[in-house]
Amino acid sequence: MKRLMSTVVLGCSMALFTGLADAANGMVRSDRNFMEQAAQNGHAEVEAAKLAQSKSGNEKVKSFAAQMEQDHTKTNDELAALASSKNVKLPTEPSVVQKSKAKAMGALDGAKFDRQYADTMGVKAHEDTLKMFQKAASGAKDPDVKAFAAKTVPALEQHLKMSRDLRASLGK
Repeated sequence: MKRLMSTVVLGCSMALFTGLADAANGMVRSDRNFMEQAAQNGHAEVEAAKLAQSKSGNEKVKSFAAQMEQDHTKTNDELAALASSKNVKLPTEPSVVQKSKAKAMGALDGAKFDRQYADTMGVKAHEDTLKMFQKAASGAKDPDVKAFAAKTVPALEQHLKMSRDLRASLGK
């Protein structure tokens, strides 16, 4: 009876563990989800920045977009290296939703495009991503994931400030 009870407890413990961590790499699901979402967000930023650089006629928008492409490419590379060290396979492109938003934005021209880019990929995307990184910086279980998130927060805060300034400069 004792042996049966031990087997049941062990089985339940294993089921609980696999519910919280990926058996292949020991990553807690929330940490892996953070890394996957961060990768998609980063790819969306880079693609939108490239679009803005080619489509916008506004030098402030082009300059902001160039900075976003440079910074998010660097962060994407750092995240990819971290993921590789943890045996986590990351998405290599934006999500379907992010792609559809970029396509809709790409249909706009002139000042409408500039404002949409500043609103969507500037302010809104950075508000959402900053919250996600702050949560991981304080709550990630993996110390390397936590450190990556914490290290990235100041740059995201700066990007949010820059995007708000850009949006304010574009008027209504």
